[in-house]
Amino acid sequence: MKAALLVSTAVSFAALALTGAAMAQDAAKLAQEKACLACHTIDKKLVGPAYKDVAAKYKADKNAEANLAKKIRAGGSGVWGQIPMPPNTGVSEKEAAILAKWVLSQK
Repeated sequence: MKAALLVSTAVSFAALALTGAAMAQDAAKLAQEKACLACHTIDKKLVGPAYKDVAAKYKADKNAEANLAKKIRAGGSGVWGQIPMPPNTGVSEKEAAILAKWVLSQK
């Protein structure tokens, strides 16, 4: 009985890990499709900040995901320097939430 429970738990964790990896892959594809990667990379500054830097900056901010999703759609300026981030009106609210979560997950 214990062995079956352990196997079931291990399988569940493995499925969650695969689901998380698949979601990250989908978010990365979405970032490519929505032209986010024209100005950003995961680990170095391009036109805009690296996603790892964004994640580090907002690590302790409880509202970071919602605020970043809003900024993805509306654009913004002044947080990372003089170059403004243009609005990305082609990104839906759902897509912006997916992208924000993904950006903030970068380490």
